[in-house]
Amino acid sequence: MKPATQPDPWQALAALTAARIALGRSGSSLPTRAVLNFDIAHALARDAVHQRLDVAELANRWHDQSGDTAVLACSRAGDRLTYLQRPDLARRLDEASADRLRVAAGRTGSCDLAIVIADGLSAPAVDAHALPVVQALLPRLDGLRLAPLVMAEQGRVALGDEIGALLNARLVLVLLGERPGLSSPDSLGAYLTFAPQPGRLDAERNCVSNIRVEGLAPMIAADRLAWLIRTALVRRVTGVQLKDDSDTTPLIPDAGIAPGAGF
Repeated sequence: MKPATQPDPWQALAALTAARIALGRSGSSLPTRAVLNFDIAHALARDAVHQRLDVAELANRWHDQSGDTAVLACSRAGDRLTYLQRPDLARRLDEASADRLRVAAGRTGSCDLAIVIADGLSAPAVDAHALPVVQALLPRLDGLRLAPLVMAEQGRVALGDEIGALLNARLVLVLLGERPGLSSPDSLGAYLTFAPQPGRLDAERNCVSNIRVEGLAPMIAADRLAWLIRTALVRRVTGVQLKDDSDTTPLIPDAGIAPGAGF
């Protein structure tokens, strides 16, 4: 006789989180529904890692929305398998991309900020959330000199260091898909680095994580990033030397920002 499914006494807490709690049990095992839901979540996470980001289509959407043309780039990891097996190659630009960025830098000169959109480990995250974050962020950066938006294939966080250096940017912001979790296959991460150049350490970056509808909304993420960007330009640091106090310190007196401007 099949054992009856026993509800978990913590069931009420399950409504408050996407974490796998209070699943109940069937005999000594999980209920069938819980097992199937886990398999679905695992499949979505695997698909997110292997899915290719259509950078050309994303660039077209950006052009339609803003009228601006993005600079397309690619790491030295020429395909997805190489990207997953050789992280070192995904942190450096191929020669053609480096040449395009040098040309772009020659047209625009030095800048305060370069924004890079890269596929990372979740193309669905980038496809769904990257442009909304950029659109929400740009009005909050009034007065700053910005490089052309860069969209990169097979890129990891450190790819932004070389891009920022080639564009003569004081700061680089990299938006890319985070490693999928079993409840969040479409989470976007944002990484900010002052004085970008190859060889920067992760401790020299600030990260705003879990940007998605069910996590940190793009508008809220844009507020935090704008605060970090302006503060980093004033203090000339990012990473462990720059604490995210955006919730308690909305303005930066030394930056000359009027109350409420861009926030």
